[in-house]
Amino acid sequence: EQGAGSEAFPSWPWADAPLASPCPGSGLLQKKTLVPGQGVDTRPRRGQDVTIRLKATLEDGSVVEENPALTFTLGDCDVLQALDLCVQLLEMGETALIVSDAKYCYGAQGRSPDVPPNAALTLEVELLAARDAPDLELLSGKEKIELANRKRERGNFFYQQADYVLAINSYDIALKVIGSSSKVDFSPDEEAELLDVKVKCLNNLAASQLKLDHYEAALKSCNLVLEHQPGNIKALFRKGKVLAQQGEYREAIPILKAALKLEPSNKTIHAELSKLVKKHADQKNVETEMYRKMLGNPSAAGAPGKCKDKLPW
Repeated sequence: EQGAGSEAFPSWPWADAPLASPCPGSGLLQKKTLVPGQGVDTRPRRGQDVTIRLKATLEDGSVVEENPALTFTLGDCDVLQALDLCVQLLEMGETALIVSDAKYCYGAQGRSPDVPPNAALTLEVELLAARDAPDLELLSGKEKIELANRKRERGNFFYQQADYVLAINSYDIALKVIGSSSKVDFSPDEEAELLDVKVKCLNNLAASQLKLDHYEAALKSCNLVLEHQPGNIKALFRKGKVLAQQGEYREAIPILKAALKLEPSNKTIHAELSKLVKKHADQKNVETEMYRKMLGNPSAAGAPGKCKDKLPW
């Protein structure tokens, strides 16, 4: 076989990867086979753990990542979307070039310090192995904690990229790992650590849902945290924010006061509480004016006369 440079393979066609959005033919994500694989029936399936050799370069040829054996769960968004979408099209042993728009890599923010904002990447990928993911019921406590944390950290990455839909997906997967039944006994320390990871995931899930204005879902996530940790400041703060967004100032204010009592020096909570108190006061003034208009202005008819029948209201 010839070398791996795309110019050395003029006869191999470029093919658009079949994306749900945008449609095939957009040119935002293209795959070109360099070394053929072992047949279509050897392609990996979503949910399997795959291992690839990866080399990622910028348009100027700068190498920004090299990994001789990168392993991830296909379809879980553990890696760049370009890889998640295209590796499932590779045959075992196949080497391919994937040219991807920034949309499916590091997006508008890039990756400091080596990937600029809105940078397209060329990914040279070889599919080395694919195997079924481990049975969650058979994972040890340590393995389950490590797996859940990897998914949670991926959610944090997407949150920082302002991709809240994918962040929610990663947090949901982490929670699924934590909540899976087990045939293995865990130590008290492992149980406590799993609960800690669960609370972090739920808190981050609520933050992502709040960004997308999914208020009922965010409220549910906050309440699940507070079931485990009634004094969790982040959950109290976000629950207060959700209720405030729904206009429930009367319920939101005591919750934020409880959070501020737990952390009196927190300026963010103090600012949010001050804002809500003012909004609540304005809301009450509007309601008072509305009732006054509904009932009429008694002063316009002069002072009311004394009640003659002495009956109590």
